[in-house]
Amino acid sequence: MLKKARKLISPLVAQAVLLAIPTAAFAATQLVPDTIKPINDIVVVVRTIIRFILVIAFVAAFIMLLIGGIRWITAGGDEKGVASARNMITAALIGLVIVLVAYAIIKLVETFFNVDIITGGVTIPTIKD
Repeated sequence: MLKKARKLISPLVAQAVLLAIPTAAFAATQLVPDTIKPINDIVVVVRTIIRFILVIAFVAAFIMLLIGGIRWITAGGDEKGVASARNMITAALIGLVIVLVAYAIIKLVETFFNVDIITGGVTIPTIKD
């Protein structure tokens, strides 16, 4: 069953990658500005890093949750496969809870101490005409 799924999914992944290559090439030639302002404020850098880590952690946990669900479906009643999938889903849910608790703690610190940790504005570099 798993071999059939791999045979079906592999061409789809290859096709998605091949379709994404021209888009990446176009983005590299059209959307990258020639001049970008230097970032002189360390607070902006730290804020961006914290936001990036929160988003990546949430997306990674969500993807693990999806993969665990797919593994459970494709286990076909195999006890080891089901147990492995259940452990992956449990770990993904724990990861989601940790990310959400970290976000809540950051928001509480912002509220109580009146500081901007992740709520500051974001400026997107633009191309000068």
